[in-house]
Amino acid sequence: MSAEPSLPTPTPRFGVWLIGARGSVATTAIAGCAAVAAGLHPPTGMVTETTPFLSCGLPPLSSLVFGGHDTVDCPLPKRAEHLAAGGVLPYGLPAAVHAELATADREIRPGGPLTGHDDPRSQDELIDAFAADIVAFVQDQHLAGAVVVNVASTEPVSTGDTLPPSSLYAAAALRAGCPYVNFTPSSGLHHPALAADAAVASVPYAGRDGKTGQTLLRSVLGPMFLHRALAVRAWSGTNLLGGGDGAALADPAAAAAKNAGKERVLADTLGAAPQGEVHIDDVPALGDWKTAWDHIAFDGFLGARMVLQTTWQGCDSALAAPLVLDLARLLLRAHAAGLTGPRPELGFYFKDPDPGAGAALGEQYAALVDFADRLRDAR
Repeated sequence: MSAEPSLPTPTPRFGVWLIGARGSVATTAIAGCAAVAAGLHPPTGMVTETTPFLSCGLPPLSSLVFGGHDTVDCPLPKRAEHLAAGGVLPYGLPAAVHAELATADREIRPGGPLTGHDDPRSQDELIDAFAADIVAFVQDQHLAGAVVVNVASTEPVSTGDTLPPSSLYAAAALRAGCPYVNFTPSSGLHHPALAADAAVASVPYAGRDGKTGQTLLRSVLGPMFLHRALAVRAWSGTNLLGGGDGAALADPAAAAAKNAGKERVLADTLGAAPQGEVHIDDVPALGDWKTAWDHIAFDGFLGARMVLQTTWQGCDSALAAPLVLDLARLLLRAHAAGLTGPRPELGFYFKDPDPGAGAALGEQYAALVDFADRLRDAR
């Protein structure tokens, strides 16, 4: 009697739970993941789709299932249409991936604390509620695991003992047993009240503040000046941006949180912070596009005074979305490999990486490739 043919083992599915799930970055990541998985577009900008990462066991893009928290109610398909109208998403893509966007939208739950009036729930009740949403998502979708990624708008610098929303969600991720990524300058797990929980976390986490534009360039140029023994006298910058991030950063306190990471990169790479500041201007007409200028004054041999000026123009969501997908896959794989705690190996992606990460982009990339080898060996 012949043996029954064996059925193929289904590919495990993994969740990506996005904080700010109906924002521009989240919508671009969800639509982009569907488009790349279906072969509609190449994975441009995704480092995890390059050769060093192809055999280290990362979850396939087709295995990712999206959900999240948000305080707004614009459906993802409609949000994608707005982004396509602004040139952020390719024409026709929202229609091509409408089913995937609608499926993800059904998994988005109300965030908090509630605005407009006092939320009656305590901090612990909010954390419990958020964690329950994440656990229910994993269970209902029969997922092998999930990662929580904060892509919400930037908060003002946190003061006092009250946990800001980003830290409530970070605490919920730990409580739900999920890896966590803070792609924003907001407090997240960095709040002092969460230090003890983070120190004993049984999951890996990384962040904060994704490095997508001006700071990415600074992390390359800073080491250049250092290695060529050129003395940087001043480094000033200006950012013009619109969209939700521009509106959030119009708040001076939120802008201060954002600028801290930009300035930290220079201090870390040059050994000291040069003169000059970064200014951020909200220009709503720019939408999701941004322009950044840097003016670098430096001294050469025999004190010769010189200047380097740079202009960076880009689409914030298109720069950020592939990094969000990279980080989600890397943290899911790290969790499966039994790794816990902060992951400085992922400093390549952040303005403010976890302690132990280098500051120069080349050094960070080398650490990332070594991390891929470690994940490969853990298979």
